[in-house]
Amino acid sequence: MNSLYKKFYSNFYSRTNGYIPSKPLNKTLFPGDFFHIINGEMIVLGNIFSGNIIDPKNVAFEHHIKLHPNSWQFNNGVTKPYSGRGTGNNAIDGVFEFSKQILAFETSGSFFFTSNNPEAVKIKNWSEIQDELIIKLTQTHFSFRELYLITETASTSDWTLAISSSSHGELEVAIESDNFGLVDVFGHANSKTIQSKDIEYYNRESERKPSFFKAKKLVEQNEALPVFIDKLIYQRAQLNIWGKNFYKYNLNYNQDHEVAQLNNAQLSVLDLLPGNQLNPNTALLYFKWADATLDDIEKLFVNYGS
Repeated sequence: MNSLYKKFYSNFYSRTNGYIPSKPLNKTLFPGDFFHIINGEMIVLGNIFSGNIIDPKNVAFEHHIKLHPNSWQFNNGVTKPYSGRGTGNNAIDGVFEFSKQILAFETSGSFFFTSNNPEAVKIKNWSEIQDELIIKLTQTHFSFRELYLITETASTSDWTLAISSSSHGELEVAIESDNFGLVDVFGHANSKTIQSKDIEYYNRESERKPSFFKAKKLVEQNEALPVFIDKLIYQRAQLNIWGKNFYKYNLNYNQDHEVAQLNNAQLSVLDLLPGNQLNPNTALLYFKWADATLDDIEKLFVNYGS
């Protein structure tokens, strides 16, 4: 069922200019949190500020960054076959008016998301601390080779999300009001769910919670990789010459094939370094930061064990 959320996460990234929802949803995150993705889950390992990896005095934050509200209300594969007004009657209040909507979900994973008043907090002087972080996270404090680090979080005053589990998903919501005309009642604080069918996830968060983020990922510098591959090709050729003499039998050596294999292999520069070549003085030659992208969202939905 994990894959049902994938469409929402991908659309969220595209529509909000690069923000990613936490996984699991509604997880509280902070700028400076660093994490791994393990079995499709975000495992937060620490925070660079609370752990004094970076002196908080050397960091500047930008707070209350207003985000475009229209980018934080969207849906995919959802129609509204009914939206209208009606009247009801109860013994205490008598006749009352209400607005009602029916949302129809076209496929499994179709979703409807709405939110209000999005704003962000970010590390303002990232460029001033990024090199120090590489050295500390890969050498002096930790020995990470892969890592994600949150540089910006976003929150909303409230948000509501519904995700369908099938092509027959349906949600009927209504709100009592004397003032509304035909309005969108989904996500309203006073709306009530009349009935639902085949809805995998349905939640309204009414508190401002930093559950959306942008992150940098620690990646290898690959500029030196061709030099290492050339060295491997040469060593392999020498090894085959040695092997023919050492084992005393004929060996067929297809150098062109091995060269092609090495050039196409997903080799790591770090695996080819001599033992003492990666150190605090050289770490910046072999690591860099890159933006988390849709490729990283894919990692949140790897179906392990299948």
